[in-house]
Amino acid sequence: MIYGVHAVRAALGRPGQVVSLWVQTGRQDRRVQELVEAAQAQHLPVERVPRQQLNDLLHGVVHQGIAALTKPSAAPRSWDLAEVLDRIDGVPLLLVLDGVQDPHNLGACLRTAAAAGVHGVIAPRDRAVGITPVVRKVASGAVERIPFIQVTNLSRTLDTLREGGVWIVGTDGGAETPLYEIDLTGPVAVVMGGEGKGMRQLTRKYCDYLAAIPLQAGADSLNVSVATGVCLFEAVRQRYKTGPMSQVSGRKSEKSQEKS
Repeated sequence: MIYGVHAVRAALGRPGQVVSLWVQTGRQDRRVQELVEAAQAQHLPVERVPRQQLNDLLHGVVHQGIAALTKPSAAPRSWDLAEVLDRIDGVPLLLVLDGVQDPHNLGACLRTAAAAGVHGVIAPRDRAVGITPVVRKVASGAVERIPFIQVTNLSRTLDTLREGGVWIVGTDGGAETPLYEIDLTGPVAVVMGGEGKGMRQLTRKYCDYLAAIPLQAGADSLNVSVATGVCLFEAVRQRYKTGPMSQVSGRKSEKSQEKS
């Protein structure tokens, strides 16, 4: 079962994946009605059920009055890093999440990454959340739009990216260099730490640069999904200023990076 307007819309956009639609009795607003019409156009059964029955079915989550039963094949695609890199047209911009465990945070990060034009989101398989119904709902369709790559060894993956010409920029509240002084116009993977402890020490070792988001005195830290938005759209801002992103490629020399 998946739920929420955006997640159900994305599933209906892949004909053959949805088995049936479940709609809360009395919901007649335009967004829900459009989904009902889309389901009917695919000749899918539409069940009208009381709100409490939908609550019980989905264990009390906020479902926006709509849910869909999907086939097992509707599970998110398993992406391979090499395949994702081969698909990139332009300058790579990747997001690495080192141990994000809250599905709400992962969903928000995926939604932001899709909005920023990130080419792929990388996360470890262990001690991190994967794609769940909650992630789908919060991501508002981003699960279907952006590759989510789960890897067994994150450190090895970062090393592979470096060998492939991608700069690794880790975020750390204690870093001396502000985010806005880091050159993000080239091939970059932005690494965000998980809730609480942030990046692991081993992950930190594979970062080319560590950057901090400047905060006002007295502020402790930002939520990981908020910090992700700040970092990714700083990269977008810098790339927008330099012109077409396709003109920027290759790892820059250490000297040019130091000047930036």
